[in-house]
Amino acid sequence: MSELKQEEKKRYAAILREELIPAMGCTEPIAIAYAASVAGKVLGEEARRMELSCSGNIIKNVKAVAVPNAGGQKGIAVAGILGLVGGNPEKQLEVIADVTDSAREKTRELAAAGFCKVLFAENAPNLYIAAKVFGDHHTAEVIIEKKHTNISHIFRDEKELEQGEAARAVESNVYKTPRDHMNLKGILAYAEEADLSEVREVLRRQVECNLAISQEGLDKNWGANIGSTILETFGSDVKCRACARAAAGSDARMSGCPMPVVINSGSGNQGITVSMPVVEYARELQVSEDRMLRALIVSNLVSIYIKHYIGALSAFCGAVSASCGAGAGISFLCGGDYAQISRTITNTLGNVGGIVCDGAKPSCAAKIASSLHAAILAHHMSMSNRCFQAGEGIVENDVEETIKNMGYIGRVGMRDTDKEILRVMTDEVNVDDCI
Repeated sequence: MSELKQEEKKRYAAILREELIPAMGCTEPIAIAYAASVAGKVLGEEARRMELSCSGNIIKNVKAVAVPNAGGQKGIAVAGILGLVGGNPEKQLEVIADVTDSAREKTRELAAAGFCKVLFAENAPNLYIAAKVFGDHHTAEVIIEKKHTNISHIFRDEKELEQGEAARAVESNVYKTPRDHMNLKGILAYAEEADLSEVREVLRRQVECNLAISQEGLDKNWGANIGSTILETFGSDVKCRACARAAAGSDARMSGCPMPVVINSGSGNQGITVSMPVVEYARELQVSEDRMLRALIVSNLVSIYIKHYIGALSAFCGAVSASCGAGAGISFLCGGDYAQISRTITNTLGNVGGIVCDGAKPSCAAKIASSLHAAILAHHMSMSNRCFQAGEGIVENDVEETIKNMGYIGRVGMRDTDKEILRVMTDEVNVDDCI
């Protein structure tokens, strides 16, 4: 495999540092809390009421998950109010890590009193949050678009703050490194050649945080207990442990566990999915830490690469793209070359590429387990030189083209599916009338 230029290595390292950041709970309610917290800071006085305008995908992903540190409370209004009354905007996706009992109680009271009005933002990007707060003398509005921490606009008294003023209000976190140059050959070359000192800290943090919440999910009663059910039912070989570890982290996370997760592609579930199976296989194979970290580079970057074509928040379940990354990382650990890792990705997409996202909730853990089972099957098929063939569905001869096909379906083809899922979830359509 050809050697990467130094500039390319720096880009891949920068992508990992930008993507692999800690977050608590489901990232959509946390992003709402973050926007509301910043809006409260900009307002500079006590807020009397609040409006939250959110895209359909934000609404879909907040509807059924518990807001972490909220004492079991759920919903968009709860996320916004808790961020406003108890959040620390400087902590971004850990904005409500340190909320107090009094903030939780005040959130409960304000939510019951109708303090926050939730609106559907039509014709907005898939990831869109506008938090507007009203005081006695001023108003403030913060808009997040396209990325959970990307504050695109800040207004005070309907006037947009200049760049310098906005920077003083909050440090926005946008992707500064383009993803267009990414390809599988480049990812694999970087994984082999990377100076691990540049990314060791972020990868170790991913392992530490995600292992901790995974263990929490296995040890305690969170969600539907998918992780522990797998171990109790199917055994504890490495294949089962890989699926169970990832599912257990999601069990806890989707049910409000406040422990942080290091995310991938803006998602804690995807961060757990790309990392835990690789860690389990690395333990089973007894490889060095450095080899495990290089496999994590593969799993993380493959997931980011595939998700780049799909975009943030869609009807395409992100567990699939993350599982492709995990499968690629496992094949890498087992000595797989470019052709074998390509087949692992192709086999995974050819199997479970059609899983839909109907919002964040406890069943996400089961979708993770199903997707990882498919990825592990894909890995074993590939290492035995078995692969779905070009012309079978969306599969092409070139894995890059197969990935692009799946990206097009997720970004464009499933656009109307996304809208209809939201309509069903919000009871806007009577499905009996359509059968």
